Amino acid sequence: MGASRADKEVYFTKLKELLNKYPSIFLVNVDNVGSNQMHQIRVALRGKGVVLMGKNTMVRRALRTILSEYPQFERLLPHVKGNIGFVFTDKDLKEVREVIVANKVKAPARAGALAPLDVVVPASNTGMEPGKTSFFQALGIPTKIARGTIEIVSDVKVVTAGTRVGTSEATLLNMLNISPFTYGMTVVQIFDSGNTFAPEVLDVDESELVDRFVSGIKTIAAISLALNYPTIVSVAHVLVNAYKNLIGVALATEYTFEGVEKIKEYLANPEAFAAAAPVAAAPAAVEAAPAAKEEEEKEE
Repeated sequence: MGASRADKEVYFTKLKELLNKYPSIFLVNVDNVGSNQMHQIRVALRGKGVVLMGKNTMVRRALRTILSEYPQFERLLPHVKGNIGFVFTDKDLKEVREVIVANKVKAPARAGALAPLDVVVPASNTGMEPGKTSFFQALGIPTKIARGTIEIVSDVKVVTAGTRVGTSEATLLNMLNISPFTYGMTVVQIFDSGNTFAPEVLDVDESELVDRFVSGIKTIAAISLALNYPTIVSVAHVLVNAYKNLIGVALATEYTFEGVEKIKEYLANPEAFAAAAPVAAAPAAVEAAPAAKEEEEKEE
């Protein structure tokens, strides 16, 4: 039964208040999340975020009523599909995401369920009686009888990620007391200050962002220098190049200034600078002499 008119108005008002209050929104998927698990997630998010659920048709209608006033929320509409909900926050996005995805519960494999990961049955003794050997043979699982029980000889993948769990596979996993899947709230999309992006963006390290930013600055500087078009990032290079040209002119002419005097002295009398190098190396040679003398005495 659909929500009453009064319930819809309450929901619309609450959604608008949350959109006004919080700059960031997590669009989350709540497939296979039970009411008790949802309560635990709400408790964990207390003081960090607010969870708001609702039917997709009602959510879309509520968003469309405020688009004239807040057009940026139109970016949310394409993502309102499936078993979706909102988590509103004004805290650090990485920290809030960790809280959202941290609460997970183990669940047995159900026939027809979509497998989120590969399921492998490990080689081990099942403790089952030999009469059930045919069941394992039907699934292509190599077994042997050891001490009156069925033993799986090697690891076998019975379910592939992204496929539906078959009835036989689900029965086998339940017989072996294997609960391979974990279910919890997952982040589908993030809306922050008018922009939407995938949750993987939060995994980008800050050092990588700095490296990309510096690389972009270098590229702009190179283009600016090649086009002889001054920009903020190319000014430093232009000044350095101009200073180098000034030094070259001073060396080729009689013009001089403080920064070029030492270079002119070196070019005029390179022997004086060359003589200073052996003087600096002399103490090291003196220190090495006693060590060499000791080695000779040892050899004798």
